[in-house]
Amino acid sequence: MAPTAEGMEEKTQRNIILFNASKRELFTPSSGYKTLNRKLRSTWKINTNKEEVTDERLAGSRIFVVAGSRDKFSAAEFDSMKRYLDTGGSILMLAGEGGESRFDTNINFFLEEFGINVNADAVVRTSYYKYFHPKECLISNGVLNRAISQAAGKSGSTVFISIWSDNFRHEASSSCPVNWQCISSGKLAVLGSAHMFHDQYIDKEENSKILDVLIRFLTTDEIKLNVIDADDPEISDYNMLPDVAKISDNLKTCLQESDDIPRDITTLFDNSLFKLDTSLFETPLPPLNPAVFPPQFRELPAPCLDLFDLDEQFSSEKVRLAQQTNKCMDDDLEYYVRECGDILGVTTHLAQDNRDAKHILEYIFSQVVEFKKLNQERDYDTVQYGGGSGAEAMY
Repeated sequence: MAPTAEGMEEKTQRNIILFNASKRELFTPSSGYKTLNRKLRSTWKINTNKEEVTDERLAGSRIFVVAGSRDKFSAAEFDSMKRYLDTGGSILMLAGEGGESRFDTNINFFLEEFGINVNADAVVRTSYYKYFHPKECLISNGVLNRAISQAAGKSGSTVFISIWSDNFRHEASSSCPVNWQCISSGKLAVLGSAHMFHDQYIDKEENSKILDVLIRFLTTDEIKLNVIDADDPEISDYNMLPDVAKISDNLKTCLQESDDIPRDITTLFDNSLFKLDTSLFETPLPPLNPAVFPPQFRELPAPCLDLFDLDEQFSSEKVRLAQQTNKCMDDDLEYYVRECGDILGVTTHLAQDNRDAKHILEYIFSQVVEFKKLNQERDYDTVQYGGGSGAEAMY
């Protein structure tokens, strides 16, 4: 039997993951989540919403992803998201360090109705472990519900390790990194660090397995959370760290009273550790003897003079031309013409940009032509007006 149009439409709608981009989200499938987009694209159809969130835009999607929104949602948009959950939709909400105050959003207003809250703090590692920056924090054994470990393929009590950071700037900001809620027929998951699935970190420390578990939880009924772990999770107490940068701006003077300053202030200095004597040696140094020979002082170095090739400086033009002729080969024709131009003083008559072999030969040929013209005119005048025979006139 061929599938009906209604059944094909329902199947298509279940195969869409919609990323919101209407609230200046920190990451989108085309910016920061390119690797995530490639992983999901093999199974899901990825769409992006750049307009107001409404029932019509949410109705065609299986998962609605909000990755670090930096603008506030309206009451009508929150109502649409609630109705979307009531009709079986799933929402994945991702935040970052600073919570609402830093991102200038109001997602806690929506999450508080489901018992979830994103705190305005960060996880910081106080000692170096695998990653240098304290906010690029590696959290081991961070999965609190054993059902998640089993869904990720981890047997027993072993759980995978996750790195939650945002490129040396932010960190996981919720008290529990991942919160899950099943609301009527829909599902809601909140992740404290949107940078956990960033292109730089999604393939590190098995973060991609957490992504697979999240997608399976939001789209199927295969994962059933352990009731005991969900009701009473084993969470360590917070270890608060002072804001050193803030405290350094408000230095306070010490109120402890000091001792009176003595009249002789030299008594305040202890030179016993730096004095030069032999009191610390059991055997004294040998006595000093006068030198037998007078000291020899090193002579000053010779003045630095430029070296000149005297043969090159005082040789005639013919000798220098002969030296260049003997030194150069057929492949050195360009160099030979330029050097000969320098020796004959032709280069000085040419412009700075026209001192190659072509212009040097051109200048020499033009001078030869001018010289020939002058000789012809003189010979012609001698024959025309001078005496003597024709042979004498030629010379």
